[in-house]
Amino acid sequence: MSSTLDVNGANEARDARTREIIKWHFSPETGCDYWLDWASKADWNPLEEVKCFNDILKFDHFDDETLRKEMPERFIPKAYAGRPYNVFETGGTTGMPKQRIGWDDYKHDYEEFSDHYGDDFFPKGANWLMVGPTGPRRLRLAIEHLAAYRGGSCYHIDLDPRWVKRLIGMGEIPMAKAYQEHVIDQASAILRHRNIQCMFTTPKLLESLAERMSLVKAGLKGVFAGGTTMTPQYVRFINEEVLEGKINFAPTYGNTLMGLAISKKLVPEDNYSLTYYAPEPRAVLRIVNPDNPDELVDYDEYGRVELTTMTKEFFVPRFLERDEAIRRKPCDEFAWDGVGDVRPFQSGSKTVIEGVY
Repeated sequence: MSSTLDVNGANEARDARTREIIKWHFSPETGCDYWLDWASKADWNPLEEVKCFNDILKFDHFDDETLRKEMPERFIPKAYAGRPYNVFETGGTTGMPKQRIGWDDYKHDYEEFSDHYGDDFFPKGANWLMVGPTGPRRLRLAIEHLAAYRGGSCYHIDLDPRWVKRLIGMGEIPMAKAYQEHVIDQASAILRHRNIQCMFTTPKLLESLAERMSLVKAGLKGVFAGGTTMTPQYVRFINEEVLEGKINFAPTYGNTLMGLAISKKLVPEDNYSLTYYAPEPRAVLRIVNPDNPDELVDYDEYGRVELTTMTKEFFVPRFLERDEAIRRKPCDEFAWDGVGDVRPFQSGSKTVIEGVY
């Protein structure tokens, strides 16, 4: 996913993608019922008025409750009519989940992720172990596709993050810890008895697994992690203690709506502070003023994460994530803004339950 573009080239690619996706989702021949119905009631016409990415600001912030209330088939582009689709869930601990549909977006996301790393980072042909949520999450299919794309197979240990958050919310900390141990029991058994060199899991589960065994001696060569907050201190701990400084580590920030934001390679001056870059131009992250989300914060300042997803399968403008991050400048690897030190929104002023994912 690392870019060969400069900043101007990245801006041009983002604007071109914006025009392409607006034309696709708002044209009667290719668009979906949801956005076509929306356009018929709006007092402006995206087909005429959206000429570049900055024009996306003409949309209101997308209400994610829409993904609970609307039937998923209302988001099927007419160009995809009759083609079976996946239904993926995202977010929520209780009640009706938010859902999005998809076909091949997850494959594109994880192929780009794979192409970003060399053959030695996650050895080609190696088997993978995924310790994380499967079921209705797109993550299961995505990791399995990643393993196959790199020539390997994938083993799975399931995790129900909703149940963990619910237990913690009820104060059932011993039960939550027992459930975590149950997951780690299964993962450690696979690592001991199968040839696994690559793994996806969450940082907290990775730490728990390392308490059971040396991950280096278990044969791991590369770990891909995401799902919970990673402070600089915790990133250093994972690298130096959990992975013993000998296993490649790829932290990511992602979700079902966006895809996968890759972290730039750490250099000493980063002091273990992670910066993630969205899979532009398919998804764009902005760090905005929480009190005025039309306004970007300055570089190196904290703000709320805003996501716009622009693929032919799915269009979501200006969705305000439940995360906050530091706005970071483009870098050698990525010619667009990054998001640094991601954490739950307003986590400094209220209690946030993260669980293990």
